[in-house]
Amino acid sequence: MIQELITRYKQMRTSTYLHQTYQYLYAFVGMGQHSLTNLYPVLHYLGVPLKYICVTSEKKAQLIERKFAGVKATTSLDDILNDEAIKGVFVSASPSAHFSIASRVLQSGKSLFIEKPPCQTLAELDVLINLQHLYASPVVMVGLQKHYAPSIQLLRKRLRHERLISYDLHYLTGSYPEGNALLDLYIHPLDLVCHLFGKPKMITSRQVAKNSFILFLQHPYITGTIELSTAYSWNTAEETLKVCTHSGIYHLSQMDKLIYAPHPSTFLGIPIEKLHSKNTTLEYLHQCNHFMPTLANNPIYSQGYFTEIQTFVEAVEGRSNQNSSNLQNVRDTYEIFLP
Repeated sequence: MIQELITRYKQMRTSTYLHQTYQYLYAFVGMGQHSLTNLYPVLHYLGVPLKYICVTSEKKAQLIERKFAGVKATTSLDDILNDEAIKGVFVSASPSAHFSIASRVLQSGKSLFIEKPPCQTLAELDVLINLQHLYASPVVMVGLQKHYAPSIQLLRKRLRHERLISYDLHYLTGSYPEGNALLDLYIHPLDLVCHLFGKPKMITSRQVAKNSFILFLQHPYITGTIELSTAYSWNTAEETLKVCTHSGIYHLSQMDKLIYAPHPSTFLGIPIEKLHSKNTTLEYLHQCNHFMPTLANNPIYSQGYFTEIQTFVEAVEGRSNQNSSNLQNVRDTYEIFLP
């Protein structure tokens, strides 16, 4: 009996996956390491019908057609934009090229997934927002995957019911000589606090070293400090967030672990823990189990890449509208650190 139920469950799980299909065709612009590692595997798993891959090199285009069966490789963006069958375009190219490519995709009226950063300045972002409205592009999503990480979705839901006090965020990596740390790296933690706590006002900021900053931000219902730095190490890179509320403290580490620690009780203002020591009760709200090689424990999923791609495609197909990282939402983030 138990084995029969287990077999039925596995068959239902497989059937659900096989029935998840998409009717529209899509294209991808770019083939860098980030795309190959985090985005293409998701497209393959979901079975997203990819018709084109656009790159800048004819040699690379020839190799792509040998590697990806059934995909047409091209060096011309026009091939994609002039094809009425293409409903959605993924763009993950050089950050400096994103604004130009995104502008052309929006003018074609196709849906757009644009990796961060979508552009280099706040003025360029406003141009993209206006183009989306002018040409009525159905779905536009910026690749800020942390919005879709399970730990962030759970934390955001919990914080809606909390009286907030303060937060402390640390985003610490090694040296980053290959690009703009503000746009390529720090956009993630800055966008995250906007997503969790609302539009911020800069109280003060201080640059303590090259590409190292301490920020003090005031949101509508919470105040927070942020440390952003490339003065540490990639081998021990750290992304941690601590949120203090009236009921307890939330600890988030690397998107993989979310813990809640309730405040110890008091009597007439006296902390009971000073009078009677006992172990603190911790609530593990989310934790990846790396022993179990399931989808939910895969870093591509826990970091939010899987769900952001799925959300975009589902929106293009008209099945959902859960896009929380559109161009307008990103504007608050750009206002923090870009003129």
